[in-house]
Amino acid sequence: MSTQPNNRSFATYVNGTLKGAGQVMFQGSAWTVLLIIIGIFAGCYLEAPYGEHMPVVAWGALAGLIVSTATGYIFESKTDGDQGLWGFNGILVGCAVFTFLDNTVWSWIAMIIGSALTVVARRGLNNVFAPFKTTSYTFPFILISWLILLSARDMAHLTPAGESIASLPTEITSGNLQYTFTDLVVYWLKGISQVFLVNSWITGIFFIVGLALCSRWAAFWAMLSAAVALFMAIFFGASHPDITEGLYGFSPVLTGIAVGCTFYKPGLKSFFYSLSAVVFTVLVQFGMDILLQPVGLATLTAPFCIATWIFMLPMYKL
Repeated sequence: MSTQPNNRSFATYVNGTLKGAGQVMFQGSAWTVLLIIIGIFAGCYLEAPYGEHMPVVAWGALAGLIVSTATGYIFESKTDGDQGLWGFNGILVGCAVFTFLDNTVWSWIAMIIGSALTVVARRGLNNVFAPFKTTSYTFPFILISWLILLSARDMAHLTPAGESIASLPTEITSGNLQYTFTDLVVYWLKGISQVFLVNSWITGIFFIVGLALCSRWAAFWAMLSAAVALFMAIFFGASHPDITEGLYGFSPVLTGIAVGCTFYKPGLKSFFYSLSAVVFTVLVQFGMDILLQPVGLATLTAPFCIATWIFMLPMYKL
């Protein structure tokens, strides 16, 4: 438990909470946070073809952000709280629970418990990874969300939502599908919006602008990584429904931002190194989709974590 003196104003707590949304993509700018939150709500409230009308996902995201940050402030480091580092796993749990489970009081209880537990999981996992000079990234979110979704199989009150990302078809297409330029732009933008499990190309635009206001390199890597992932998915004939939903883009986007400009200094050598990490993330995504298919779980951001851990290991020296 943190023993730091508490001389923070209410505005400081609010600022630290909101920063949790930006930290999902390693950004701490207030403008970036604002555009990310607006993007989430826009994508969740708009109807097709501009978004997927699932307002509860947006409110779950906001609640998860508040719960996890408050838990971190109370029981853990307030310095991490000021940087938004307790909130980014919680907001993703809020998104995931209501993407895959019905909007019931029981789902809300599970989401609140799960968001709070990401604080404990993050602290423990960070201690494990510290000797290797890396962190847990979004793995606390993945672990908690997987456990909630698996537990729902044995809990009558946690009922699945309609068709979810985990149950989308995964058959390989014939390769004869035609994509217009507009199609490609929409799918590319969705690959960025799906970082928060939001199926909206408009949300993708908000995210790009928000990233650019804080870091042009982050915006560049988000756009490039989503494009590389989309190209690979189409080139190798991956699942067409998954391509149209942008489901191959979100983990590569996070990897690109992490390796391309957050933990390595942008440069010619690091560019090709980071691009390799993005390509590797897509391959991990393909493999994990099949690996988890029998248990009906989505990969979430696990490919990002695995690829980034591997490409961060060169920084580790015995």
